Amino acid sequence: MVGWLFIHSSIHPPILPANGIWTFFASAGTVGPMREQVSIIGDGAMGTVCALMLAENGVSVRLWSAFPDAAECLARQRDNTRFLPGHPLPDCVEVTGDDTRALAGATLAISAVPTQFMRGVWDRLKCHCPEGLPVCSVTKGIENHTLLLPTQILSDVLDGGRDGSRPLAALSGPSIAPEVADHRLAVVTVAADDESLARRVQQIVNRPYFRVYTNADLVGVELAGAVKNVIAIAAGMLDGLGAGVNTKAALLTRGLVEMARLGAAMGGREETFAGLAGMGDLVTTCFSPIGRNRSFGEAVGRGKSVKDVLAASESVVEGVATTTSVIELAGRLKVEMPITTAVHHVLEGKGTPDEAIAALMSRPLRAEQ
Repeated sequence: MVGWLFIHSSIHPPILPANGIWTFFASAGTVGPMREQVSIIGDGAMGTVCALMLAENGVSVRLWSAFPDAAECLARQRDNTRFLPGHPLPDCVEVTGDDTRALAGATLAISAVPTQFMRGVWDRLKCHCPEGLPVCSVTKGIENHTLLLPTQILSDVLDGGRDGSRPLAALSGPSIAPEVADHRLAVVTVAADDESLARRVQQIVNRPYFRVYTNADLVGVELAGAVKNVIAIAAGMLDGLGAGVNTKAALLTRGLVEMARLGAAMGGREETFAGLAGMGDLVTTCFSPIGRNRSFGEAVGRGKSVKDVLAASESVVEGVATTTSVIELAGRLKVEMPITTAVHHVLEGKGTPDEAIAALMSRPLRAEQ
């Protein structure tokens, strides 16, 4: 059972002690303080913005990079010029590329590694990961071949897939990293099977400009965050073709139906897809001019090859690999996903964006519900 030194207010941010946030855990009838030490695994935009927010909250933060040279450069310059330029890390954030330091003394870890690289990174770090250390993922995707969601990958690598052996959570929702770093208002959700972990992450991440809700639907929240990237690629293709707002509105509406349909088949709650991790994140990703998946789709819609656009991207376009996983999942679960199928055909070179739209519009007429 978890109690808190301060109570979260929807109006006023919590008053933080100068030496960091303290959480209280009851054990054998006693209560004692524990200072949070958070290790962030991954130095991309989301990992960096998490480090900034936690540091603002007085949390002790360590940011780990998989590349020692990059870590050394970031530790010296304090500005992540590749992924989040113009937002210097405060001196209190430790930056390291040393595997033995990555999780040393951590009370909580945040996994900010792209989905298709998570297994390799955490397999590399697992010998340094304390048993039972809670991990919160901020990654959105589905691993190819295994078809595992990010927290499922963590469970598989760190605990051999034994459910419940490690507290796991996922933070998701409309949160374009540069906007968050600029302190533009954002609202997200954190999901966990263990409510106390969700509340704990909520408490240490929440900022006056970054409101965090909790959610008990871990599968639904993670799946929504993954599949919305596929729909965002389709939205970008529409932008590249010069389609109008009517067209994009139709895409988002029917795309959300596909997301919820697959989510329900996997045990998620349909209402999750109408919330922040579903509709909220979908709208942001499909309209943001800097969204990686939408921007990728736009370039493809303008006639560029998938290979060339991916080669030119500084960041991982998660939706491309995710599309393959979603198609396989949909096939296994016998879930109809025509928009995802159309995107997959384009990515596989089996048709053009124009042909994909024509195929969708010529499907047999039916009732909406």
